[in-house]
Amino acid sequence: MLMDYISAFVVGGIICVIGQILIDKTQLTPARILVIFVTSGVILTALGIYEPIVKIGKAGATVPLPGFGYALAKGVMKEVTEKGLIGAFTGGVKGAAGGIAAAITFGYIMSIIFNAKTKK
Repeated sequence: MLMDYISAFVVGGIICVIGQILIDKTQLTPARILVIFVTSGVILTALGIYEPIVKIGKAGATVPLPGFGYALAKGVMKEVTEKGLIGAFTGGVKGAAGGIAAAITFGYIMSIIFNAKTKK
């Protein structure tokens, strides 16, 4: 069990290091980095590269943003296999429903607790 924690820490840490390098060394905005991470998770899953990373890193690979892309891609692949072309449109939402619901719920709660202001 200790090795699971260590591998999750290492894999998640590598993903965070990549994000920090993108922030420090490029002019990319955080929103663009977010899109790059989610899209890379989808692409790496489609190519069969992200599945071994998930097997090694477990939560360290599924919790960060590429993991969201992984969940979307896995949901789409499953639904396309079961329902055909319509699964390409419904599978992503089914596969990532828990993450989507949590993001909406906690985002709403935080908007009630804190007084958000736009940057000037």
